[in-house]
Amino acid sequence: MKYEELYATLRRRGVLWPTAEIYGGAQGLYDYGPAGARVKRQVEEAWSAWFLGLSDDFYRIDPGEILPEAVVRASGHLEHFTDPEVVCGKCQSHFRAETVLEKFRPEGVDGLSPTEIGDLLHRFPVKCPQCGSTELSVPRPFNMMFGFQFGATGGERAYLRPETAQSSYLAFPRMWDVGRHALPLGIAVVGKAYRNEIAPRQVLFRLRAFTQAELQVFFDPESFPLPFASVASESLPVLRVPRRAAGEETPVWQTAQSLVEEGLPQFYVFFLVHLFRFFRDVLRYPRESIRLFEKSDAERVFYNRIQFDFEVKLESLGGYKELGAVHYRGDYDLSRHGQGSGKDLSVALEGGRRVLPHVLEVTFGVDRNVWSLADLGLSVEGDRTVWHLPPYLAPASVGVFPLMKKEHSAEARRWLEAIGRAGVPAEMDAGGSIGKRYARMDELGVPFCVTIDRETLAAASLADRTVTLRDRDSKAQERVTLATLLARLGATRVAPQPVRLDAVG
Repeated sequence: MKYEELYATLRRRGVLWPTAEIYGGAQGLYDYGPAGARVKRQVEEAWSAWFLGLSDDFYRIDPGEILPEAVVRASGHLEHFTDPEVVCGKCQSHFRAETVLEKFRPEGVDGLSPTEIGDLLHRFPVKCPQCGSTELSVPRPFNMMFGFQFGATGGERAYLRPETAQSSYLAFPRMWDVGRHALPLGIAVVGKAYRNEIAPRQVLFRLRAFTQAELQVFFDPESFPLPFASVASESLPVLRVPRRAAGEETPVWQTAQSLVEEGLPQFYVFFLVHLFRFFRDVLRYPRESIRLFEKSDAERVFYNRIQFDFEVKLESLGGYKELGAVHYRGDYDLSRHGQGSGKDLSVALEGGRRVLPHVLEVTFGVDRNVWSLADLGLSVEGDRTVWHLPPYLAPASVGVFPLMKKEHSAEARRWLEAIGRAGVPAEMDAGGSIGKRYARMDELGVPFCVTIDRETLAAASLADRTVTLRDRDSKAQERVTLATLLARLGATRVAPQPVRLDAVG
């Protein structure tokens, strides 16, 4: 589905719309409507269930979003968290260098100096996206953090967190005491991060306030036991640096074992596999649309030793887009925060050996994946538009329809309440023809609909009564009892589960 059509559908169905829409919107800020908020929440919970399900020693916390200046100074964000900014000399519009160069350099500009980016601006026929001028400046670094004065006197400086990861590093000493004093220890955060983007665009892909889901795994660099045999034969669509240097953009399918033989650590590949499986098995993205894009030494974020971005090919945005990543950050974060705070953040393991843990990070863009679920799942099929969401991610599991509003609404309400008591989200719709109600639920991704009619009321008790159950994808219909309906709905709401770290390989 094309960008404009997809965005129009999501607005019309209450998935999302611009913040302060009646004032013309606010660039880089969006609100989720009822359907979008539910889908977003389901994605967050699915991510948490998958990655926290890896180990009993993985925990989710909910930290604050404001960081003192000392934190972002120690983390390196004051110095390094910049984006190259290009200014048009004619209309004075500001752009990210990557944005104005994306047609000529689709791999981005990570690792290039301002001078090198300036050379590209002059080498290619790059024009201002706003006015068409070629008077584009040599990029300057632009720090993307939101800073403000803090405290009653305004004498302190603070920042909205630019990533959720820092909260986990700050929490590590406390979580070590809360947990079992054992490594690996996982700390997950699902919450808001804030970046003062130069040129927000593509709706949920370049936001100034967005939701991240991130897992930080703290481990002993000398020993990270895990059931690698359980993933060794898994094939991954990998685009490594040497292949990219040869001009190739198509991934090659490689087994997890072969990646280890090429020098990647087992622990890193294990988490590559699990993030790939989450995309494929839980979000149900087509495996052929996924690409694991390795970043070079020059391209990697300043704190990373190894970095693979998880990219998915999206029609609405014209190609591969990053939706998540796996980062090996080494001991960078605890070292920097230990120096900045003056505290020893090493821990004593069994036997008395002290270790400054290394960090393996799995990061996931929640908002980007809501858009991607729509891009990959919304399709026009004849005279209807269908969002093929996995049932456990849908805003509701079932739509409940009284065939005739006056005659059947009371009975429909009883079915709605019975479904709700079973813990299954349901939505009642009594407006318009049955066909129009089906069409609304199809666009929202609701997997099933039930219709209460005259035949439903023929039986004396609720347990004996039947309704017409209609499947979203096949459009097949059948008569079912309440018990059969609840069993069917319950089974479809169970998402796949991962291989645990303590599983026998």
